[in-house]
Amino acid sequence: MIWQQLFNGLTVGSTYSLIAIGYTLIFGVLRIINMAHGQIFIFGSLVGLSLTVNSGLPFMVAFPVAIIVSGILGLVLEFTALRPLRKKNVPHLAPLISTIGFAILIEELTHVFFGADSRSVPAVGATVFHVGPLQMRVADLIIIGISLFLMVVLNYWIQKTKMGKALRATAENTETAGILGINTNAVIIMTVVVASALGGIAGMLIGIAYSALIPTMGLTLGFKGLAALILGGVGSIPGAMVCGVLIGMAEVLAVAYGDSSYRDAVAFGMIIVILLIRPQGLFGKKA
Repeated sequence: MIWQQLFNGLTVGSTYSLIAIGYTLIFGVLRIINMAHGQIFIFGSLVGLSLTVNSGLPFMVAFPVAIIVSGILGLVLEFTALRPLRKKNVPHLAPLISTIGFAILIEELTHVFFGADSRSVPAVGATVFHVGPLQMRVADLIIIGISLFLMVVLNYWIQKTKMGKALRATAENTETAGILGINTNAVIIMTVVVASALGGIAGMLIGIAYSALIPTMGLTLGFKGLAALILGGVGSIPGAMVCGVLIGMAEVLAVAYGDSSYRDAVAFGMIIVILLIRPQGLFGKKA
């Protein structure tokens, strides 16, 4: 039934949106794509999950742990792989390569601490109920609810708060923002930490959706977020929100009515088609 598949796609796609927003925030301020984003939030999520499984802490405790660890890793990324290069005024390609190196480091640490096997996530919201033709898990509603809430809060924060305006000014022109008295270094730190923390939340929600976390899934999920970023228009937060959901729905429909082996190819197929029609992305502006 197509409505059921669309609902399932909304559940998965809302987590892709959170990942894509992380990419968008960092690109908007630093003009680079953080290739370590996927590895950072999977590592943070696995730390949270391990505390729950090994120490018997409530699963909901894993959430803030995953957020904090992901945010700290974002901070480490900024101080070790981004800021030193920014001070040297190197070409834009250098920070991109630097984030790839950081991603490889985190990937290796993930293998050392968590191995390569899938980790089961304790059942959360397993109760199923029916609304008309739709079959819903409480977990699905939790995932959609948290994702939508965070998108609304983030949008308000960026558009209406003083810190959000400082972020937009820094994204527009770092030097001018500095002249106007904005502490651009603080804004950049905040942006990287918030983006990484959002990834940590997305990682935990994905664990709930699939009842498992796989140490290697950071790369694949990172590419899905990247696809939503490009599809929506690089730098567009509304575009990242909408296109993450669109990719999730397209994937689920491809599996339900096609071949599951094409699932991961759907996002990139959509990029090719959309960019041929609208090179700036669905929500992007022409340069």
